[in-house]
Amino acid sequence: MTTYTIDTTHSDVGFSVRHMVFAKVRGHFTKWTADLVFDPADPSKGAVNVTIDVNSVDTREAQRDGHLKSADFLDVEKYPTITYKSTKVESAGPKKHNVTGDLTIHGVTKPVKLEVEELGGGKDPWGNQRVAFQGKARVDRGDFGLKWNQALETGGVLVGEHIDIEIDIEAIAKP
Repeated sequence: MTTYTIDTTHSDVGFSVRHMVFAKVRGHFTKWTADLVFDPADPSKGAVNVTIDVNSVDTREAQRDGHLKSADFLDVEKYPTITYKSTKVESAGPKKHNVTGDLTIHGVTKPVKLEVEELGGGKDPWGNQRVAFQGKARVDRGDFGLKWNQALETGGVLVGEHIDIEIDIEAIAKP
């Protein structure tokens, strides 16, 4: 079993949501920390804990970021962090795992399954052992109390109900 430090300069916690029914808006968080434990011989012994600074949301549009931070959505004043704490890791095939954990957004905690793929690993030029993973999940934002929306005169709503979460992790083994 190995404990890893996340290399945040080579990792990303991103999301996307439908906009006006037909388009997709992407964003990510620029400040977050994570602890990762992984045993390639027995991935079920692994664990991951993530804490995201909600104020670091970035969709490349300052006005939208401000709205996401407001009480209409994430309410950063009241809920400054999003957390994910794994509770179970199961094999889903070669180099594929289902990581179940408790996701807390906006003060609401729900179980969420991440579909995770091991992308590989090896020694970097400085002699450190690295591993990389990609994870995906879909959550219903209403389940976390994020219900703000606006009806469109053409039908549908401004903001989609589902948020697709995409995580890319590169981690360095602790000595």
